[in-house]
Amino acid sequence: MPKINGNEIRPGNVLEHNDGLWAAVKVEHVKPGKGGAFAQVELKNLRNGSKLNERFRSADKVEKVRLEQKDQQFLYENDGMLVFMDNETYEQIELPADILGERRPFLQDGMTIVIEYYESEALSATLPQKVVCKVVETEPVVKGQTAANSFKPALLDNGIKVMVPPFVGQDEDIVVNTEAMEYAERA
Repeated sequence: MPKINGNEIRPGNVLEHNDGLWAAVKVEHVKPGKGGAFAQVELKNLRNGSKLNERFRSADKVEKVRLEQKDQQFLYENDGMLVFMDNETYEQIELPADILGERRPFLQDGMTIVIEYYESEALSATLPQKVVCKVVETEPVVKGQTAANSFKPALLDNGIKVMVPPFVGQDEDIVVNTEAMEYAERA
């Protein structure tokens, strides 16, 4: 793995530091009036989510890690474990359901997601940015309620509540942005 200088760290870099894998969240280059310049880096542990603030001088060497991204197809859930299949090798793997966090309800049968691996360890999973969901329950449209930015609550078929524009009715398919967890457009 390549070693980089402390001043070459950029947001999004994954580093091996203090016997752990850390993602650089924020990087601020500081040049104090006295002493040498350094990079103030906010790190997030990829395994347990803890955070750490660290200073790296330009002479410090850190190990930059490259994660492998693989497309995997969701097959089914079994006792809190999600079963995925590699699209190239057809090999099946099981991952804990909490790897998706609060976006877990948007996972649908047959959906292809991106899983990031370090060696053979799965560290994170990313859903497609937009997912089609059905509105199960929402309030009917009230005549004359056409304010420019009026939204109403809607319950989706996966149990998630989102705010939708007034023209969206019950049993309609909508596209939901999984990153912001909000209405994007009609399907």
